[in-house]
Amino acid sequence: MTFMDTTKLLAELGFVFALTLPFFGSAFGATAAAMATLGAWKKCFQENRTPPFMLIAFVGAPLSQIIYGMILMNAIKGASGATEPSTLLAMGLLGGLVISASAALQGKVGAVAADAMGETGKGFGIFIMIVGIIETVALLGLVFFMQAIR
Repeated sequence: MTFMDTTKLLAELGFVFALTLPFFGSAFGATAAAMATLGAWKKCFQENRTPPFMLIAFVGAPLSQIIYGMILMNAIKGASGATEPSTLLAMGLLGGLVISASAALQGKVGAVAADAMGETGKGFGIFIMIVGIIETVALLGLVFFMQAIR
C-alpha cells in the first residue's frame, strides 16, 4: 500500500464513520422508545383506554440523525481533496459519535416521555420539546464538525 493509498483510506474511513455511526445510535434510540411505547399501549389496552397514537413520534425522532450523518458524510466527501485525510477521519469518527449519542439518548428520553404520556394522556407538547432539545445536540454537532472540515 502506498502513501497515497493510505491517506485516501483515512479520508474514506471518515466518510464511512460519519454515515454508519448515526445508524447505530438511531437504531438503539428508536428501539428504546419503541419498547416504552408498546408498554404504554399495553397499559391502555388493559385499562380499556384508547392508546395515544402520537407516541409514535417519540419512536421516530431518533431516525432524523441518520440524515445528519449523511450530510456530514457528503461534506467529508466534498472536502476530500482540500482537507488533510487525518482531519477527515477525525471529523467523521467524532462527528458520527456525537450524532449517534444524540440519537441513542433521544430515544431514551422518548421512552420516558412515552411512558408518562401513556400513563396520563397529557403533556405531548412539553415532552416533544425535550426530545427536540436532544435533537439540537446532533444539529449543533453537525454544523460545528462541518465548519471544522472547511
